[in-house]
Amino acid sequence: MSKLALVTGATSGIGKAFADRLAAEGNDLIIVGRNNNRLEEFADAHPDVTVRTVAADLSTDDGVDTVAEICASEPLTMLVNNAGVAHYMPLAELPADKARELVHVKVVAPTMLTRAAVAGMQERGEGKIVNVAGMIAFSGPADKSVMPRRAVYAGSLAHLVAMSQTLSAELEGTGVQVQVLCPGVVATEFQSRQGLDMSVVPRMSAEDVVTAGLRGLELGEVVCAPGVEDTGLLDAVFEADLAAFGGQSPRLATRYRAN
Repeated sequence: MSKLALVTGATSGIGKAFADRLAAEGNDLIIVGRNNNRLEEFADAHPDVTVRTVAADLSTDDGVDTVAEICASEPLTMLVNNAGVAHYMPLAELPADKARELVHVKVVAPTMLTRAAVAGMQERGEGKIVNVAGMIAFSGPADKSVMPRRAVYAGSLAHLVAMSQTLSAELEGTGVQVQVLCPGVVATEFQSRQGLDMSVVPRMSAEDVVTAGLRGLELGEVVCAPGVEDTGLLDAVFEADLAAFGGQSPRLATRYRAN
């Protein structure tokens, strides 16, 4: 049986790098993006596998529903939730339509597509779900000196980290793997589309991010951070999270009690 992967945001950057790699490994593909011409160009460039193109806007309910229906009905062996927008700006200055678009693409879409795909994967006893986030998910404690402003963007990526970790635990023993992929700055069109000049910032290639993600799946990593050499740093974050979670009590903490 052929392997079938669905990749969102597949026309550029990390999504295209995933689609290229998966096609080279013999996977049939369902590729999702907004630009139909780019989707067709990709399909024409990969004649050795079956490529189905789906032009859908994941910032809309209709777009999410269209792709979710495909995720629920097709025997996917891999789902890559990669589509993204940034809209880096202070929350007070973030237009409502851009805030809505960001949350829809990076929170609603991956949540609903994963929900649609996971039941079938469980029934088949195999599947891989990769949610593409970023190291900005861990930047919440940074002070105001850290730019650019990114409250909603950071929050949306943090959602992907927490959802992926929790879902991985839910699916333990089912044959379905979940990974959240957290690169740093990557050399793609992503920043330039937001009007950001990142040319002087050291950046990882999209191909290296994909290499890390696929190798991370082999290693059983739930959180894959391609640029973090010392994985003990990540372990310390997760241990601190669990320590805080386990340190709660039904009694009001002393610092909140009246003198």
